[in-house]
Amino acid sequence: EKHLVLLRDGRTLIGDLRSIDQFGTAGAAGANLVLHQTVERIHVGKKYGDIPRGIFVVRGENVVLLGEIDLEKESDTPLQQVSIEEILEEQRVEQQAKQESEKLKVQALKERGLSVPRADTLDEY
Repeated sequence: EKHLVLLRDGRTLIGDLRSIDQFGTAGAAGANLVLHQTVERIHVGKKYGDIPRGIFVVRGENVVLLGEIDLEKESDTPLQQVSIEEILEEQRVEQQAKQESEKLKVQALKERGLSVPRADTLDEY
């Protein structure tokens, strides 16, 4: 059965669910998963691309969402599949635009006398 797994870091994996370890090292954090013939699906706008990843072991604490894919409805998507190279370039452009937007926001706040803590220092509090 094909399953979709959304990870805590935002990545999306699709693969055949081979094993669930509900009582293993993950404990209360959730079930460890083993996916076979896994692809990492990257979405940008109305396009997506799949990067083959093979066998993938996921610690339960990293799983945000796990769901079975309805194979009959999978092809009914308004999204356009593109090559790995194209989706990676689209993702790079999107991330660059987000960084530029964030820089503009920080600059606007500084001009108004406000400061924004850097993301890498938030864990220190």
